Amino acid sequence: MSDNSLPSPEAFLVDYVRRLERRRQGVGAVHVHISKLQSYNRREHHIRTCLTAFEELVPMVVGRLFVLTNQDIIFIFEQKYVDEVNAALFRLKFLFNDDPLLADGVDSDGAPASFTDFFDVDKQYKDFLHLTQRLVRSNATREKTVSQAARRHNDAPDSNEDGAPLTPKILGRIDEALRRADLSNLMRRQAICAVVGGAQPTPVFHELFISIRDLQHTLLPDINVTSNRWLFQHLTEILDRRMLALLSRTNDTSVSGSVSINLNVSTLLSPEFLTFDSNVKAGQRGTIVLELQKIDIFADLGQFFFARDFCRDRGYRISIDGISHLSLPYINRNKLGLDTIKMMWSPEMKDLPDEKVDEIREAIKVAGDTRVIMCRCDDQSAIDFGHSVNITMFQGRYVEHLLNEYARAKK
Repeated sequence: MSDNSLPSPEAFLVDYVRRLERRRQGVGAVHVHISKLQSYNRREHHIRTCLTAFEELVPMVVGRLFVLTNQDIIFIFEQKYVDEVNAALFRLKFLFNDDPLLADGVDSDGAPASFTDFFDVDKQYKDFLHLTQRLVRSNATREKTVSQAARRHNDAPDSNEDGAPLTPKILGRIDEALRRADLSNLMRRQAICAVVGGAQPTPVFHELFISIRDLQHTLLPDINVTSNRWLFQHLTEILDRRMLALLSRTNDTSVSGSVSINLNVSTLLSPEFLTFDSNVKAGQRGTIVLELQKIDIFADLGQFFFARDFCRDRGYRISIDGISHLSLPYINRNKLGLDTIKMMWSPEMKDLPDEKVDEIREAIKVAGDTRVIMCRCDDQSAIDFGHSVNITMFQGRYVEHLLNEYARAKK
Protein backbone atom coordinates (compact mmCIF):
# COMPACT_ATOMS: atom_id res chain seq x y z
CA MET A 1 0.00 0.00 0.00
CA SER A 2 1.43 3.41 -0.94
CA ASP A 3 1.47 6.40 1.37
CA ASN A 4 -1.07 8.12 -0.89
CA SER A 5 -3.64 5.35 -0.27
CA LEU A 6 -3.42 5.61 3.51
CA PRO A 7 -6.10 7.56 5.41
CA SER A 8 -5.03 11.06 6.39
CA PRO A 9 -4.24 11.94 10.04
CA GLU A 10 -7.39 14.10 9.96
CA ALA A 11 -9.51 11.06 9.02
CA PHE A 12 -8.06 9.07 11.94
CA LEU A 13 -8.81 12.03 14.23
CA VAL A 14 -12.49 12.28 13.17
CA ASP A 15 -12.94 8.53 13.62
CA TYR A 16 -11.41 8.70 17.12
CA VAL A 17 -13.57 11.70 18.15
CA ARG A 18 -16.74 9.97 16.97
CA ARG A 19 -15.88 6.91 19.06
CA LEU A 20 -15.14 9.23 21.97
CA GLU A 21 -18.73 10.53 22.17
CA ARG A 22 -19.94 7.95 24.72
CA ARG A 23 -16.88 8.28 27.00
CA ARG A 24 -16.17 11.99 26.73
CA GLN A 25 -16.73 12.87 30.38
CA GLY A 26 -13.58 14.29 31.98
CA VAL A 27 -11.82 14.56 28.61
CA GLY A 28 -10.03 17.67 27.38
CA ALA A 29 -8.26 18.55 24.15
CA VAL A 30 -5.85 21.19 22.93
CA HIS A 31 -5.26 22.30 19.34
CA VAL A 32 -1.70 23.66 18.91
CA HIS A 33 -1.53 25.88 15.81
CA ILE A 34 1.97 25.11 14.55
CA SER A 35 0.81 26.06 11.03
CA LYS A 36 0.26 29.67 12.13
CA LEU A 37 3.88 30.13 13.18
CA GLN A 38 6.34 31.84 10.85
CA SER A 39 8.01 29.50 8.36
CA TYR A 40 11.38 29.69 10.15
CA ASN A 41 9.69 28.14 13.21
CA ARG A 42 8.05 25.29 11.26
CA ARG A 43 10.99 23.18 10.14
CA GLU A 44 11.13 19.46 10.89
CA HIS A 45 13.27 19.76 14.01
CA HIS A 46 10.71 22.19 15.47
CA ILE A 47 7.97 19.64 14.88
CA ARG A 48 10.06 16.88 16.46
CA THR A 49 10.56 18.99 19.58
CA CYS A 50 6.80 19.66 19.81
CA LEU A 51 6.06 15.97 19.45
CA THR A 52 8.59 15.03 22.10
CA ALA A 53 6.94 17.44 24.57
CA PHE A 54 3.60 15.65 24.18
CA GLU A 55 4.90 12.11 23.70
CA GLU A 56 6.50 12.35 27.15
CA LEU A 57 3.02 13.04 28.56
CA VAL A 58 1.18 10.17 26.88
CA PRO A 59 2.01 7.45 29.46
CA MET A 60 1.27 9.83 32.33
CA VAL A 61 -2.04 11.32 31.21
CA VAL A 62 -3.33 8.50 28.97
CA GLY A 63 -3.35 10.98 26.12
CA ARG A 64 -3.84 10.56 22.38
CA LEU A 65 -1.65 12.58 20.02
CA PHE A 66 -2.54 13.53 16.43
CA VAL A 67 -0.12 15.30 14.08
CA LEU A 68 -2.09 16.85 11.24
CA THR A 69 -1.03 17.26 7.63
CA ASN A 70 -0.60 21.04 8.07
CA GLN A 71 1.79 20.35 11.02
CA ASP A 72 -0.78 21.30 13.70
CA ILE A 73 -1.02 19.09 16.79
CA ILE A 74 -4.17 17.95 18.58
CA PHE A 75 -3.67 16.33 21.97
CA ILE A 76 -6.63 14.63 23.72
CA PHE A 77 -6.18 13.96 27.43
CA GLU A 78 -7.83 13.51 30.82
CA GLN A 79 -8.88 16.93 32.16
CA LYS A 80 -7.40 16.23 35.58
CA TYR A 81 -3.94 16.41 34.01
CA VAL A 82 -4.43 19.87 32.48
CA ASP A 83 -1.57 21.29 34.58
CA GLU A 84 0.87 18.80 33.07
CA VAL A 85 -0.37 19.71 29.58
CA ASN A 86 0.06 23.41 30.34
CA ALA A 87 3.62 22.72 31.51
CA ALA A 88 4.41 21.11 28.15
CA LEU A 89 2.84 24.06 26.35
CA PHE A 90 4.89 26.51 28.41
CA ARG A 91 8.03 24.77 27.18
CA LEU A 92 6.91 25.23 23.57
CA LYS A 93 5.92 28.86 24.13
CA PHE A 94 9.41 29.51 25.47
CA LEU A 95 10.96 27.96 22.36
CA PHE A 96 8.77 30.03 20.04
CA ASN A 97 8.70 33.25 22.04
CA ASP A 98 10.21 35.19 19.14
CA ASP A 99 7.26 34.40 16.87
CA PRO A 100 4.60 37.09 16.25
CA LEU A 101 1.92 34.49 16.99
CA LEU A 102 3.03 34.43 20.63
CA ALA A 103 4.46 37.94 20.89
CA ASP A 104 1.66 39.87 19.15
CA GLY A 105 -1.15 37.36 18.66
CA VAL A 106 -0.99 37.37 14.85
CA ASP A 107 -0.40 34.46 12.48
CA SER A 108 2.05 34.17 9.58
CA ASP A 109 -0.35 36.20 7.41
CA GLY A 110 -0.69 38.97 10.01
CA ALA A 111 -4.26 38.02 11.02
CA PRO A 112 -5.31 37.82 14.71
CA ALA A 113 -4.71 34.31 16.01
CA SER A 114 -3.81 32.25 19.07
CA PHE A 115 -1.18 29.56 19.53
CA THR A 116 -3.54 27.14 21.33
CA ASP A 117 -7.27 26.41 21.58
CA PHE A 118 -8.52 24.32 24.53
CA PHE A 119 -11.73 22.25 24.51
CA ASP A 120 -13.75 20.70 27.31
CA VAL A 121 -14.79 17.76 25.14
CA ASP A 122 -17.72 16.82 27.41
CA LYS A 123 -19.30 20.30 27.21
CA GLN A 124 -18.04 21.25 23.73
CA TYR A 125 -18.28 17.91 21.97
CA LYS A 126 -20.19 19.17 18.92
CA ASP A 127 -17.80 22.12 18.46
CA PHE A 128 -14.79 19.80 18.72
CA LEU A 129 -16.28 17.28 16.28
CA HIS A 130 -17.09 20.06 13.78
CA LEU A 131 -13.48 21.30 14.07
CA THR A 132 -12.11 17.86 13.17
CA GLN A 133 -14.51 17.60 10.22
CA ARG A 134 -13.42 21.03 8.94
CA LEU A 135 -9.81 19.88 9.18
CA VAL A 136 -10.58 16.90 6.93
CA ARG A 137 -12.19 19.19 4.32
CA SER A 138 -9.37 21.75 4.41
CA ASN A 139 -6.76 19.00 4.03
CA ALA A 140 -8.49 17.70 0.90
CA THR A 141 -7.93 21.04 -0.87
CA ARG A 142 -4.49 21.84 0.59
CA GLU A 143 -1.57 22.16 -1.79
CA LYS A 144 1.42 19.96 -0.99
CA THR A 145 4.51 21.83 0.16
CA VAL A 146 8.17 20.97 -0.02
CA SER A 147 9.57 19.84 3.32
CA GLN A 148 11.55 22.51 5.14
CA ALA A 149 14.17 19.99 6.25
CA ALA A 150 15.94 20.56 2.94
CA ARG A 151 16.97 24.01 4.15
CA ARG A 152 19.59 22.40 6.39
CA HIS A 153 21.25 21.15 3.24
CA ASN A 154 21.03 24.50 1.41
CA ASP A 155 18.97 23.23 -1.49
CA ALA A 156 15.50 21.73 -1.89
CA PRO A 157 14.67 18.66 -3.99
CA ASP A 158 12.77 19.27 -7.18
CA SER A 159 9.02 18.71 -7.03
CA ASN A 160 8.23 15.29 -8.48
CA GLU A 161 4.49 14.79 -8.00
CA ASP A 162 4.41 11.93 -10.53
CA GLY A 163 7.17 9.97 -8.78
CA ALA A 164 6.57 7.01 -6.51
CA PRO A 165 5.95 8.06 -2.88
CA LEU A 166 8.74 7.66 -0.36
CA THR A 167 7.85 4.69 1.88
CA PRO A 168 9.71 3.05 4.79
CA LYS A 169 10.61 0.12 2.53
CA ILE A 170 12.02 2.42 -0.17
CA LEU A 171 13.87 4.46 2.46
CA GLY A 172 15.48 1.26 3.76
CA ARG A 173 16.72 0.44 0.26
CA ILE A 174 17.98 4.01 -0.15
CA ASP A 175 19.90 3.72 3.14
CA GLU A 176 21.57 0.53 1.91
CA ALA A 177 22.39 2.11 -1.45
CA LEU A 178 23.87 5.21 0.18
CA ARG A 179 26.13 3.04 2.32
CA ARG A 180 27.69 1.66 -0.88
CA ALA A 181 27.54 4.78 -3.07
CA ASP A 182 30.38 7.25 -3.47
CA LEU A 183 28.75 10.59 -2.65
CA SER A 184 31.91 12.66 -2.93
CA ASN A 185 30.74 14.05 -6.28
CA LEU A 186 27.58 15.34 -4.55
CA MET A 187 29.54 17.27 -1.93
CA ARG A 188 28.97 21.01 -2.24
CA ARG A 189 30.67 24.01 -0.64
CA GLN A 190 28.98 27.37 -0.02
CA ALA A 191 31.14 30.29 1.02
CA ILE A 192 30.65 32.49 4.06
CA CYS A 193 32.21 35.77 2.95
CA ALA A 194 33.34 39.04 4.42
CA VAL A 195 31.73 41.89 2.45
CA VAL A 196 33.08 45.26 3.59
CA GLY A 197 31.66 48.38 1.98
CA GLY A 198 31.71 48.05 -1.79
CA ALA A 199 34.64 45.64 -1.81
CA GLN A 200 34.40 42.23 -3.45
CA PRO A 201 33.37 39.34 -1.15
CA THR A 202 36.27 37.53 0.52
CA PRO A 203 35.65 33.90 1.58
CA VAL A 204 36.27 33.33 5.31
CA PHE A 205 35.17 29.68 5.45
CA HIS A 206 32.87 27.28 3.58
CA GLU A 207 29.81 25.31 4.67
CA LEU A 208 29.90 21.70 3.46
CA PHE A 209 26.74 19.81 2.51
CA ILE A 210 25.49 16.99 0.30
CA SER A 211 23.20 18.31 -2.45
CA ILE A 212 19.77 16.73 -2.06
CA ARG A 213 18.70 17.99 -5.48
CA ASP A 214 21.65 16.33 -7.21
CA LEU A 215 21.17 13.19 -5.14
CA GLN A 216 17.57 12.99 -6.33
CA HIS A 217 18.59 13.38 -9.98
CA THR A 218 21.36 10.77 -9.63
CA LEU A 219 19.93 8.04 -7.42
CA LEU A 220 16.20 8.78 -6.97
CA PRO A 221 14.83 10.14 -10.27
CA ASP A 222 11.53 8.23 -9.95
CA ILE A 223 10.92 8.92 -6.23
CA ASN A 224 8.98 11.85 -4.78
CA VAL A 225 11.25 12.29 -1.76
CA THR A 226 9.01 14.95 -0.16
CA SER A 227 5.80 12.90 -0.27
CA ASN A 228 6.21 12.04 3.41
CA ARG A 229 7.90 14.76 5.46
CA TRP A 230 8.81 12.42 8.33
CA LEU A 231 10.54 9.92 6.06
CA PHE A 232 12.25 12.81 4.28
CA GLN A 233 13.59 13.93 7.66
CA HIS A 234 15.03 10.43 8.17
CA LEU A 235 16.61 10.71 4.73
CA THR A 236 18.38 13.94 5.73
CA GLU A 237 19.63 12.25 8.92
CA ILE A 238 21.04 9.42 6.82
CA LEU A 239 22.79 12.04 4.67
CA ASP A 240 24.26 13.63 7.81
CA ARG A 241 25.84 10.29 8.73
CA ARG A 242 27.13 9.84 5.20
CA MET A 243 28.59 13.35 5.33
CA LEU A 244 30.56 12.45 8.46
CA ALA A 245 31.67 9.18 6.87
CA LEU A 246 32.94 11.11 3.83
CA LEU A 247 34.81 13.59 5.97
CA SER A 248 36.26 10.80 8.11
CA ARG A 249 38.43 9.56 5.27
CA THR A 250 42.04 10.20 6.16
CA ASN A 251 42.86 11.00 2.54
CA ASP A 252 39.84 13.23 1.97
CA THR A 253 40.76 16.83 1.16
CA SER A 254 37.23 18.22 1.54
CA VAL A 255 38.01 19.53 5.02
CA SER A 256 40.87 21.64 3.76
CA GLY A 257 40.74 25.24 4.97
CA SER A 258 38.10 26.52 7.38
CA VAL A 259 34.72 24.78 7.04
CA SER A 260 31.38 24.47 8.81
CA ILE A 261 29.06 21.45 9.10
CA ASN A 262 25.39 21.60 10.14
CA LEU A 263 24.64 18.76 12.59
CA ASN A 264 22.17 17.79 15.30
CA VAL A 265 23.25 17.99 18.94
CA SER A 266 22.68 14.25 19.30
CA THR A 267 24.98 13.61 16.33
CA LEU A 268 27.87 15.18 18.23
CA LEU A 269 27.60 12.33 20.75
CA SER A 270 27.19 9.59 18.13
CA PRO A 271 29.71 6.91 17.07
CA GLU A 272 29.83 8.52 13.61
CA PHE A 273 31.07 11.80 15.06
CA LEU A 274 33.64 10.06 17.26
CA THR A 275 34.98 8.30 14.17
CA PHE A 276 35.08 11.62 12.33
CA ASP A 277 36.88 13.26 15.26
CA SER A 278 39.49 10.50 15.46
CA ASN A 279 40.41 11.12 11.82
CA VAL A 280 40.74 14.91 12.10
CA LYS A 281 44.21 16.20 12.84
CA ALA A 282 44.40 17.99 16.18
CA GLY A 283 45.49 21.29 14.67
CA GLN A 284 42.69 21.13 12.11
CA ARG A 285 39.80 21.05 14.62
CA GLY A 286 40.12 24.77 15.28
CA THR A 287 39.21 25.44 11.63
CA ILE A 288 35.97 23.42 11.82
CA VAL A 289 32.71 25.11 12.85
CA LEU A 290 29.89 22.87 14.06
CA GLU A 291 26.53 24.53 13.32
CA LEU A 292 23.61 23.62 15.60
CA GLN A 293 19.98 24.63 15.15
CA LYS A 294 18.40 26.95 17.74
CA ILE A 295 15.47 24.62 18.36
CA ASP A 296 17.81 21.67 18.82
CA ILE A 297 19.87 23.55 21.42
CA PHE A 298 16.95 24.75 23.52
CA ALA A 299 15.04 21.47 23.29
CA ASP A 300 17.56 19.95 25.74
CA LEU A 301 20.02 22.44 27.18
CA GLY A 302 21.67 19.81 29.36
CA GLN A 303 22.51 17.65 26.37
CA PHE A 304 23.70 20.71 24.45
CA PHE A 305 26.04 21.85 27.25
CA PHE A 306 27.51 18.35 27.49
CA ALA A 307 28.06 18.12 23.71
CA ARG A 308 29.34 21.70 23.56
CA ASP A 309 31.94 21.13 26.29
CA PHE A 310 33.10 17.92 24.63
CA CYS A 311 33.51 19.61 21.24
CA ARG A 312 35.14 22.77 22.59
CA ASP A 313 37.60 20.67 24.61
CA ARG A 314 38.48 18.93 21.35
CA GLY A 315 39.11 22.33 19.73
CA TYR A 316 36.02 22.78 17.53
CA ARG A 317 34.13 26.05 17.20
CA ILE A 318 30.36 26.12 17.80
CA SER A 319 27.76 28.18 15.94
CA ILE A 320 24.00 28.56 16.45
CA ASP A 321 21.94 28.48 13.25
CA GLY A 322 18.29 29.27 12.57
CA ILE A 323 18.17 32.62 14.39
CA SER A 324 15.60 35.15 13.17
CA HIS A 325 15.86 38.91 13.61
CA LEU A 326 13.14 38.55 16.26
CA SER A 327 15.03 36.03 18.38
CA LEU A 328 18.50 37.58 18.01
CA PRO A 329 18.13 39.98 20.99
CA TYR A 330 17.36 36.99 23.25
CA ILE A 331 20.46 34.98 22.33
CA ASN A 332 23.36 35.48 24.75
CA ARG A 333 26.34 34.18 22.80
CA ASN A 334 28.74 34.28 25.74
CA LYS A 335 26.47 32.47 28.20
CA LEU A 336 25.72 29.76 25.65
CA GLY A 337 29.44 29.37 24.91
CA LEU A 338 29.05 29.96 21.18
CA ASP A 339 31.57 31.30 18.71
CA THR A 340 29.19 32.64 16.08
CA ILE A 341 25.50 33.30 15.41
CA LYS A 342 23.84 32.79 12.02
CA MET A 343 20.87 35.13 11.48
CA MET A 344 18.50 34.41 8.61
CA TRP A 345 17.74 37.17 6.13
CA SER A 346 14.04 37.79 5.50
CA PRO A 347 12.65 40.35 3.02
CA GLU A 348 10.34 41.72 5.72
CA MET A 349 13.43 43.11 7.48
CA LYS A 350 13.60 45.85 4.82
CA ASP A 351 10.39 47.36 6.25
CA LEU A 352 11.23 47.20 9.96
CA PRO A 353 10.69 50.41 11.96
CA ASP A 354 13.80 52.26 13.09
CA GLU A 355 13.45 51.16 16.71
CA LYS A 356 13.50 47.48 15.68
CA VAL A 357 16.55 48.04 13.50
CA ASP A 358 18.27 49.76 16.44
CA GLU A 359 17.40 46.76 18.62
CA ILE A 360 19.01 44.40 16.09
CA ARG A 361 22.08 46.65 15.82
CA GLU A 362 22.48 46.67 19.62
CA ALA A 363 22.13 42.87 19.79
CA ILE A 364 24.85 42.51 17.16
CA LYS A 365 27.08 44.89 19.12
CA VAL A 366 26.62 42.79 22.27
CA ALA A 367 27.31 39.54 20.39
CA GLY A 368 30.26 41.07 18.52
CA ASP A 369 29.88 42.36 14.98
CA THR A 370 32.45 39.86 13.71
CA ARG A 371 30.50 37.03 15.35
CA VAL A 372 27.19 37.38 13.48
CA ILE A 373 26.65 35.95 9.99
CA MET A 374 23.72 36.91 7.76
CA CYS A 375 22.65 33.78 5.86
CA ARG A 376 20.12 33.03 3.09
CA CYS A 377 21.06 36.25 1.30
CA ASP A 378 19.26 36.15 -2.05
CA ASP A 379 19.68 39.75 -3.22
CA GLN A 380 21.56 42.99 -2.65
CA SER A 381 19.02 44.23 -0.10
CA ALA A 382 20.25 41.55 2.33
CA ILE A 383 23.80 42.90 2.08
CA ASP A 384 22.60 46.50 2.42
CA PHE A 385 20.58 45.73 5.54
CA GLY A 386 23.45 43.76 7.04
CA HIS A 387 25.81 46.69 6.55
CA SER A 388 23.27 49.03 8.17
CA VAL A 389 23.44 46.96 11.40
CA ASN A 390 27.23 46.43 11.20
CA ILE A 391 27.27 42.85 9.89
CA THR A 392 30.25 42.05 7.69
CA MET A 393 29.86 38.29 7.04
CA PHE A 394 27.26 36.95 4.59
CA GLN A 395 26.17 33.65 3.04
CA GLY A 396 23.68 32.72 0.34
CA ARG A 397 22.97 32.45 -3.37
CA TYR A 398 23.56 36.16 -3.99
CA VAL A 399 26.96 35.99 -2.30
CA GLU A 400 27.85 33.03 -4.53
CA HIS A 401 26.72 35.10 -7.53
CA LEU A 402 29.01 37.97 -6.51
CA LEU A 403 31.93 35.55 -6.12
CA ASN A 404 31.33 34.08 -9.57
CA GLU A 405 31.05 37.55 -11.13
CA TYR A 406 34.33 38.55 -9.50
CA ALA A 407 36.04 35.36 -10.71
CA ARG A 408 34.87 35.98 -14.30
CA ALA A 409 36.03 39.60 -14.17
CA LYS A 410 39.56 38.49 -13.19
CA LYS A 411 39.92 36.21 -16.23
